[in-house]
Amino acid sequence: MILLRLFWEFFQIGLFSVGGGLATLPFLYNLGARTGWFSSAQVADMLAVSESTPGPIGVNMATYVGYTTAGIAGSVCATLGLITPSIIIILLVAAAMKAFRNNRYVEAAFYTLRPASTGLITAAGWSVVMLVLVNTELFKSTGVFTDLFIWRNLLLFAVLFILTNFIKPIKKLHPIVFILFAAVCGIVFRLGGA
Repeated sequence: MILLRLFWEFFQIGLFSVGGGLATLPFLYNLGARTGWFSSAQVADMLAVSESTPGPIGVNMATYVGYTTAGIAGSVCATLGLITPSIIIILLVAAAMKAFRNNRYVEAAFYTLRPASTGLITAAGWSVVMLVLVNTELFKSTGVFTDLFIWRNLLLFAVLFILTNFIKPIKKLHPIVFILFAAVCGIVFRLGGA
């Protein structure tokens, strides 16, 4: 029964998360809150792992959730659930594309999907920033402004921002270098007890 539920939940996410892997984040936060399969903090970990491993972010996250929930069979069911709507839609669009290629309603539908995708990705980015850089719970309990921010993460963000935007020799490095650097920093922070 859990395998069918995983497929159905990720089928819905795949059907409505227009705009790529980051657009799945709001749906994943909702899924975690409803099912208890994972916490908001685990979504950030999933995102970090999914960003630094080959493959689409949404598929990697579906595979991760499926695996942690129901093992290998769960990862297969969640992944299939996520990609099935896309496959169905692509097949339908390809079949109908010739007939509706110049239809103004079809063009209008695609035109309105752009801001919806942008909104979902922006919401996902904002939720990641709030989860990674801001500690509202500690701030609410202490009332001290400096407790509002997670300083080590803010420092790492500032260093990476400066390196990737202002220092020309480093700016030209491949993005995988920065992903590996951030991963090493995360491991060091975790092992250091921070």
